Amino acid sequence: MSVNALRTLLVIVPLATLAAGVMAAQSPANGPATLSLGDAARLAAHNSAQVEAAQFDVDQAEAIVHQRQQDLLPTYSATALQSGRTFNTVTFGLSFPTAPGQPPLFDPRGQVEGPVNTIDLRAHVDASLIDPAARQRVQGARTAVDAALANSTSTADAVAGQAAFAYVQVLRAEAELDSKRSDSTLAAGLLGIARDQLSAGVGVALDVTRAQAQLANVRSQLIAARNAVALSRVSLLRTLGLSLDSPVQLTDSLTTLPLSDSLPSESGAVATAMSQRPDVRAIEAQIAVVSQQVSAIQAGRLPTLGLFADDGWLGGNVLHLLPTYTYGIQLSVPLFDGKRRADEIEQQTALSNQLHVRERDLRQQILLDVRSAMLTLASAREQVASAKEQVDLGDQEVAEARDRFTAGVAGNADVITASLSLTQAHTLLVEALAEYQTARVALAHAEGTVTELK
Repeated sequence: MSVNALRTLLVIVPLATLAAGVMAAQSPANGPATLSLGDAARLAAHNSAQVEAAQFDVDQAEAIVHQRQQDLLPTYSATALQSGRTFNTVTFGLSFPTAPGQPPLFDPRGQVEGPVNTIDLRAHVDASLIDPAARQRVQGARTAVDAALANSTSTADAVAGQAAFAYVQVLRAEAELDSKRSDSTLAAGLLGIARDQLSAGVGVALDVTRAQAQLANVRSQLIAARNAVALSRVSLLRTLGLSLDSPVQLTDSLTTLPLSDSLPSESGAVATAMSQRPDVRAIEAQIAVVSQQVSAIQAGRLPTLGLFADDGWLGGNVLHLLPTYTYGIQLSVPLFDGKRRADEIEQQTALSNQLHVRERDLRQQILLDVRSAMLTLASAREQVASAKEQVDLGDQEVAEARDRFTAGVAGNADVITASLSLTQAHTLLVEALAEYQTARVALAHAEGTVTELK
C-alpha cells in the first residue's frame, strides 16, 4: 500500500466517519454530543493526543525522505571572490636561470612580492550520476514512512480500545447507580410502611429502626455510586481527548448493547487478527525498514559516479575578466572502510533478529488475546443468564416478604433480608453484563476491529 493510501486510511476515513456519525449526532441547539460505543472508539482513534503525537512521527519520516532525495539531486552554487595576497619567492621551490653576469631574478634568500589582486566570479554544479547507496537510503526512508504510518494506526487502535473499555465502565457505573436508586426507593417504601403500622398500633418500633438503618445504608451506597459515575465519565472524556467539562450523552446501556446467543469462530477471529491487527503490520514495517537499511549499507560498497563543473570569470579587475572553467567526471571506488560497514550490518542484523522474536511473540500473544476473550465471552454469557434468574427470584422473594410485612403477619426483617439478596442479584447481573461487554470489546481489540464496533 502506498504512503498516500495509508495516510488516507489513517486520517480521511476516521474523519469522515466522525463527521457523519458523531458530529451530526449533536443537537441543533449545541446540546450534548451523543456517543455510542463505536463512536467513542472512533473518536478516540482520531482525537487522542497519543494519535496526534504519532502523526508527527509520520511527518518527521516524510521530511527525512525529502532530505535523502537531496543526495540524488544536483547542487548549484555561485561565488564572488575578491582577494589580494603577497608571497615569499622561496616558497616557489624553483630557481629561475639568468644570463651570465646578470643578478638573479629573485633574492635567493627570499623576497616578498605582491600584492596580487584577483576577482573571481564563478558558478558551480555537482551532480550524482550513479549512487546506489543514496538510492537505497531514499527507499529506506520511504519504508520508514510506512512504518511510522503503521505505528500511528497501531496507536490509534490501542487508544480506541482504551476508550471502548472506559465507555463500558461508565455504563457499568450507571447501571450500579440505577440499581442503588431502586434499592433506595424500596427502602424508603419499607420505612413508610413500618411507620404507618407503628402509628396504627400494629407495628413495633424495632421495624422502624431496621427500616431507617437499611435506608441509611442504601443512601450511603447511592452516594458512592454517584461518585463512581462521575469518576468514570471524567476518565472517559480524558481518553477521548475531550475537555473534562464536555457535555456528552451516552446512547448505549448495558441492557441495550448486543448480547449474542452464539460465539464467533475462534479460528476466524484469529485469522482476522493476524491480517488486521495494526501492531502486527507495524512490526512487519519495522522489519522492512531494517532490511532496507542493510541494503543501503551494502550498496555503500559499490562505485559511485559523479559530475562536477564550474564556469566563471577571473582577472585582476572588473574591466578585464577572462572566462575560465573546470569540469570533469569522477568515479569513486570504496576500497577499505576499516570494517565500518560490516559492523553496521552486524548491528542491523541483530536488530532484525530482535524484531523477528518480537513478531513471533506478538503472534502468540494474539492467540492468547483471542482465546481469553472467547472464554470470557462464554463465561459471561452464562453468568448473565444465571444472574437474570437470581434477579427474578429476588423480585419474587421481596414481593412475598413485603406482602407478609404489609399484612402484619411478619416483621420487616424478612423484607430487608430479601432486599439484600435482590441487591446482590442486581450487582451480579451488572457485573456479568459489564464483563460480557468488556470481553466483546477485548475480542474486537484482539482482532484489530475495535473501531468497527457499533
